[in-house]
Amino acid sequence: MKVTLQNLTKVFPARGKKQQKDVIAVNDFTFEIADGTLIGLLGPSGCGKSTTLHLLSGLQKPTSGKIFFGEDDVTDLPAENRGVGLVFQNYALYPHLTVKQNITFPLENRKGKDKLTKEQMSEMANEVARLVQIDGLLDRKPAELSGGQQQRVAIARALVKQPRILLLDEPLSNLDARLRLQTREEIRRIQRSTGVTTIFVTHDQEEAMSISDLIVVMKDGVVQQIGAPQEVYDDPTNLFVATFLGTPPINVFDGYVQQGKLYIGTEAVLETAGVPDGEVTAAIRPEGFVPCAEGRLTCRLERVEVMGRDISVVSAHDSAKAVSIRSIVGAEHLSAVSGAQVRFDLKPNKVHLFDKQTGARIRF
Repeated sequence: MKVTLQNLTKVFPARGKKQQKDVIAVNDFTFEIADGTLIGLLGPSGCGKSTTLHLLSGLQKPTSGKIFFGEDDVTDLPAENRGVGLVFQNYALYPHLTVKQNITFPLENRKGKDKLTKEQMSEMANEVARLVQIDGLLDRKPAELSGGQQQRVAIARALVKQPRILLLDEPLSNLDARLRLQTREEIRRIQRSTGVTTIFVTHDQEEAMSISDLIVVMKDGVVQQIGAPQEVYDDPTNLFVATFLGTPPINVFDGYVQQGKLYIGTEAVLETAGVPDGEVTAAIRPEGFVPCAEGRLTCRLERVEVMGRDISVVSAHDSAKAVSIRSIVGAEHLSAVSGAQVRFDLKPNKVHLFDKQTGARIRF
């Protein structure tokens, strides 16, 4: 099912003395989601991603704008008539019901020509349980399940309705690190198996980048950039996107351009033909540093962390915005990192320049 958002806006009015201004949670969001894709809505807390999901589900009404499912305008359609499957952060399972009863619960409310027999409901529950690999747990209560198993029950309950759209609101935030990794891979597998259009909300950029066909990066209710995960990582449109994506995060420096060269401190570290002279913000991905005895950028070496295949070089520079600079280099460079200082050459495609005032990208 294709989903289209047209100039979608949600404003929460000011309330009392503590909140004297209206809050624009979603600001003029226009986007078309292709049928059968998995979209990641990504951004920090308060950016508007969950509000967008609630607008799609019908739990909230937009202040202005339109929502289309296929060719159908669902902007004013009640939530129960939209054909949406919604998985919440806390799963919201009924503790007194078995797994199977939790899954079939949405089917029991069907009336008229859509009403199902117990046999039909049981067959549908068994089918989605096999899909999410919990068919051996159908007689258990939620309290007898692990966090990952409860998560799968919540997904099965959403899928059993055969929704037109599947909405996932930070579904992995209650799981430990290893289980998060396993479960996000399961979500991608299930989405591909069903082909249902899925919108996945998270503040964890690694989650969004690993399973999404496209990511939508948001800040303060405004869409900052939309694109394939690797494209957004390699080609951020502004400083916010560059700093939000990436683990370890991008390293940010105060710099300036003079006569076609980028200077960090007093050192000319990179050729920047076509960039006007002046102050800039320079951001360098951790993998953009190459240790070299004659490298152009000199940093104070703090420590080296060996991680097997790679090593993490932690250093410092007076022009860096953060206390420490973290560089990820191959283990073969370990011998080049010693002493009180470390020198680097930079990979041009891993260095991004931004306007000092606006944070807009400066391309070179």
